[in-house]
Amino acid sequence: MKEYRIRPNTRVDLSEWDANETAQFMGSKKEGMAATEKLNKKLEELQEMLYAEHKQRVLIVIQALDTGGKDGVICSVFDGVNPQGVKVASFKAPTPEELDHDYLWRIHKHTPGKGEIVIFNRSHYEEVLVVRVHNLTLEKTWKKRFQHIRDFERMLSDEGTTILKFYLHIDQEEQRKRLLERINDPAKRWKFNPGDLEERKLWKQYVQAFEDVLSKTSTPWAPWYVIPANRNWYRNYLISTILVETLEKMKMKFPETVEDLSQYALQLEGSPISHNNNDNRFRDGSDM
Repeated sequence: MKEYRIRPNTRVDLSEWDANETAQFMGSKKEGMAATEKLNKKLEELQEMLYAEHKQRVLIVIQALDTGGKDGVICSVFDGVNPQGVKVASFKAPTPEELDHDYLWRIHKHTPGKGEIVIFNRSHYEEVLVVRVHNLTLEKTWKKRFQHIRDFERMLSDEGTTILKFYLHIDQEEQRKRLLERINDPAKRWKFNPGDLEERKLWKQYVQAFEDVLSKTSTPWAPWYVIPANRNWYRNYLISTILVETLEKMKMKFPETVEDLSQYALQLEGSPISHNNNDNRFRDGSDM
């Protein structure tokens, strides 16, 4: 999957990336979905081991233009994982309290603890995307944030967090189709916001902003992957593959028990099943 990973200090031109590409899987869509299902089973096992080991952390950042498929990735790729060890943090417009602090304050408190996978649906990168495109802050201010973000992610990495960042790459025609689908499908109309059409007019500005993000903040400790996302099944297959490969490289182990547990197994194997029909505590209301 290295060809999807942005090398540090590489200038990204998204026009050179085909959003329809499916080169890493030679089979059919049906076969690709079956392969992803197998990967998801493996992901469940690895996530359980991460949670049990309770030593390492994983942060996944997902960014995309509107209709890019962020929610779809979370629902499909992480279907079946134990919610006890996986959390999703979604970042909307900052609250008044959040605006009273530095822009990374609200981000830091959602980063993963030991044994956790945390998924950022949007993230700290909004502070060099939305604020730039909509001129919400001065250029000299948001330009400084690229270094802030690199340093922030380096600190997280140094403290034991594995970071993966996925940009879901769709083209303008695919976005048009998905917006129309939201309007025409009664089950999806709740997703449609007329403001999406205003944002669509800023397509070129958003693409330029994303190109800067990918070029300036893909690092050895927090790499960006450009994921062709016009085809949902292929998008899910790529992300599942990258996640499984990354978790396998973390060399996790289930914790070993301190004592010999065989004595407890013997007790359970030799204990008869109790059928006590004389326990009337709950029949007469006593002990309640």
